[in-house]
Amino acid sequence: MSRLKTSSPLTTLHPSVMGPIGSGKTNFINKLTKTKEEEVHQLRPYTHDIREFTFNLSKDRQYVFADIPAFGDPSRSDRDTLRTIVDWIYKKYRANLKLSGIIYTHRITDDWVSAPTRKSFNMFVRLCGRRNAGRVRLVTTIWDNMENKEIAENRASQLEANHWKPLIEAGARHKRFDVNSSRCAWEIIEDLTEWGKAHLIQEELEERGRGSPESVKQLKAEQRRSKDELQQTWGDKFSRRIALFGKNTQADLAVNVAENDYVIL
Repeated sequence: MSRLKTSSPLTTLHPSVMGPIGSGKTNFINKLTKTKEEEVHQLRPYTHDIREFTFNLSKDRQYVFADIPAFGDPSRSDRDTLRTIVDWIYKKYRANLKLSGIIYTHRITDDWVSAPTRKSFNMFVRLCGRRNAGRVRLVTTIWDNMENKEIAENRASQLEANHWKPLIEAGARHKRFDVNSSRCAWEIIEDLTEWGKAHLIQEELEERGRGSPESVKQLKAEQRRSKDELQQTWGDKFSRRIALFGKNTQADLAVNVAENDYVIL
């Protein structure tokens, strides 16, 4: 008597792609989903909302890529962008859908890290938290526009040694999207999702959002630990940046925690 074959259950992974404006994140997603550029532009009002693209890699493996709005958009505040992201994360969390990792794009053509780029990255670090760094890939893009590869290699080394150093030390990896192809993009995604693990960012935001005595105590301890240094750096501005814990909603508290400069994750 022949045994009936059972099909494997569908595994759905949820990687997200973030990065500054113009850093190549939409092109990266295009290469993954084989979406034409003109089709993507038809979807835009500008990317104020999270856009999701579903791609079936095989009959038992599905990817849902999220294109996350960039910080530094001149048409809206960074706080509005942050609130959009946090609300989306909570929605996924409540639906028991957990992120599989985060791609953060940075164009290698930049000869220096500008203030908006630095601020965007700092917001990203505060949002995801350093304990989740192992599920982050810092992806340099637009390598094909660099004629001098030695300069590009030097910039990549500088990013690793300076701008990205804290996150890399916490477990993040630098990957190069150095060939503008579907194959190169998928190699990065496969490295990110090789174990199919869920991202912990939702649990971390959930802990902050509850405003539990333990989480509030931890945050206040972090405040005290860095207060002297920050007071010296920010002066009077420091006193205006204290987050309020008591009356905030769950998502509001997470936004406040991620937004304020004195929080060390």
